Amino acid sequence: MKNMRGQARFGGSFRCSGTRVPHKRSLLTILCTLLCFLASREAEAQQPSGKNVLFVFSVVKYSEENLRVQEPYIRAHVPEPVNFYYTYLDDPQSEENPTWESIAETVHRKYAGIKMDVVIASVTPSLRFAVKYRDKVFPGVPIVFLAVNKRELDGQKIWPGVTGVTNPLGFRETIDLVLRLQPDTKAIAVVAGLTQWDSYWLAPLHSELARYQDKVKEIDLVGTPNRQMLERVTSLPPHTVVMFQTSPQFSDRPDFEVWDLLSEIAQRLPTYSVWPRFCVNGCIGGAFEDPVEEWTQSADLAVRVLSGERIENIPILYNSDLRVTVDWRQLQRWHIPESALPPGSLILNREPTLWQRGRKYFLFGIAVIVLQGLLIFGLLWQRARKRKAEAVLNESEKRFRVMADTTPSLIWMCDEEGKVTYLNDQRVAFTGSGPGAGYGDNWTAYIHADDLKNEQDALAAALKNHQRFSKEYRLRRHDGVYRWMFDIASPRVNGDGSFAGFIGSAIDITDQKLAQEALQTVGGRLLEAQDEERKRIARELHDDISQKLALLSMELAHANRSANGSVEATKERLDDIRQHCSEIAKDIQSLSHQLHYSKLDYLGLVAALKGFCREFAKQYDVSVDLKDENVPRQLPKQISLCLFRVTQEALHNAVKYSGMQEYTVKLSATADEVQLVVSDSGSGFDVAEATRNQGLGLVSMQERVHLLNGRFHVESRPGEGTIVIASVPLIPVINGGASADAGHSQSASLTGAA
Repeated sequence: MKNMRGQARFGGSFRCSGTRVPHKRSLLTILCTLLCFLASREAEAQQPSGKNVLFVFSVVKYSEENLRVQEPYIRAHVPEPVNFYYTYLDDPQSEENPTWESIAETVHRKYAGIKMDVVIASVTPSLRFAVKYRDKVFPGVPIVFLAVNKRELDGQKIWPGVTGVTNPLGFRETIDLVLRLQPDTKAIAVVAGLTQWDSYWLAPLHSELARYQDKVKEIDLVGTPNRQMLERVTSLPPHTVVMFQTSPQFSDRPDFEVWDLLSEIAQRLPTYSVWPRFCVNGCIGGAFEDPVEEWTQSADLAVRVLSGERIENIPILYNSDLRVTVDWRQLQRWHIPESALPPGSLILNREPTLWQRGRKYFLFGIAVIVLQGLLIFGLLWQRARKRKAEAVLNESEKRFRVMADTTPSLIWMCDEEGKVTYLNDQRVAFTGSGPGAGYGDNWTAYIHADDLKNEQDALAAALKNHQRFSKEYRLRRHDGVYRWMFDIASPRVNGDGSFAGFIGSAIDITDQKLAQEALQTVGGRLLEAQDEERKRIARELHDDISQKLALLSMELAHANRSANGSVEATKERLDDIRQHCSEIAKDIQSLSHQLHYSKLDYLGLVAALKGFCREFAKQYDVSVDLKDENVPRQLPKQISLCLFRVTQEALHNAVKYSGMQEYTVKLSATADEVQLVVSDSGSGFDVAEATRNQGLGLVSMQERVHLLNGRFHVESRPGEGTIVIASVPLIPVINGGASADAGHSQSASLTGAA
């Protein structure tokens, strides 16, 4: 696109400002026509894709500012690629120039192979050129104009396929600004040129000045912008303000041009203008429209055309908003206070203050000073804090040593490498005050050989993770007796927060462990005795009472068959007796199974659970799905009994509280343990609440599993079902403990069932 823009400018830029050198104009026209023809042949070879937009400007100067606004806006609002092309007339004044015909021919040849989608014409000459030669250069293409005053369209029938944005000129508003900023004004001198453009805009200015003839005098200075005009301005009377209206020149620059005249006049008299371009070349200011807004509005109209909207449906935008714009440098020159400006005025070229010029340096210096101050303050505060902390630390160490030497616990400390650095008096007295007395690495000599490895591993892991830990081990007393110790250690930190080691406290728990072992042994034996007694009762109920009741039922059936049938009521009674006796036999058999399930001894855990689940499902009219996986047929007796009783208790609880008719029992085994899972999808319950209430069912199941060094866990929430998980290790159980486990588990199960 950059190359395309360059080609368009080269082919369409012509200087046409008069008849001073006609032979030069003709040669230039012929040369440009030839170059553009050659360029057009290249353009015809490749028709660009997307939308094509042609800009027509009267002059090259100031077009860049326009394009910097319009091009990005159009590209941002048109989804297709947009190609831009450019043509320049270099003629900002005339209604029509004799060279337009050759320019139109050149543009036609150059863009013959490109179909334009919209033409954007800036200022009135460009609009008139585009309208006049549209049928020849770009037939049927919509035209969007800008920088055209409404007065220039008055009395003119709007051409078909043309829309755009008009800009207002603030003659009256600028005169009001003159009288507001310089109320002592006696005369307003109008400086204008001899061109058609100057004459056209003098009329509305005269009309507006006529409104103020009782306040100010009008002086017209019309002529060529030269030094003679400057002398005429210099001879103006005091309290005269200049309204500069001379048309600028962009080609065939003389030695003394419009811009030079404006600069010289502005040095001598306060100067205003209705043309915003003069505001940056010496004028105090005037009332202008916002050019960026006008450029954006015209670009938006072009976007609507490119998006497919018919140009006949897009009305012309007549802008009327004006804003007072002044040059801050001229306000200072003529001693005009900013407070005299109307509210909302725009001030250009304001000289930055000392703070604004050196703001970044000031901010950097302030930041450096503040940072240094904070660093100094921080160092002083840290020094004071360190001294205070050292004093507090010394006092704390004194109190700690007094407390550690008087406490009954055995206190020790080690460094970050695990070497013991401190032992309180109780610890030294416990192990004896021999060589080393447990300092450094000598503490390992006082640990039982069977516990030493676990103790060293626990300490090594804690030194690595810097986490609190606890442990149980046997420590040799000074008399050679090993005592069980419960030791808790927490990490220590230095003053800078770094890890310093551990501090630990140990207490003698030998008596508690002996009492616990004794309690487990006694309890286990009691439970074993209870279980043996239940076995005996179960055998008697099954082998004696149940058999007798069965025989009674058969005899009654026989009696019923042998009856002569004369007494129907007797037969019905006998039949009821038989049915009742049968039910009694079933109840006694069920009670027998609850006391002791004989299949568990003879067929193993899996077969016993299958039989129990069938009987349970039939008894309560529910569905129990039993799954087993890798379970040995022969398991230790205490393990089989424990898991069987947990299943009984879990299923009874499920039937009683879950509200469901389907349950799942899963039994699986690995090389190390056997796991039982009983689950339902019923109402569930709050496990924490049940634990606080000490429900006998949960307690009995938990105790059975813990007596075998197993793990017991319940997962349940209200409305989300219940899962009971029991895992028992497949390791030898101490003799006596096994019997105790079995007995205790039976007792707990009966208690929970009850």
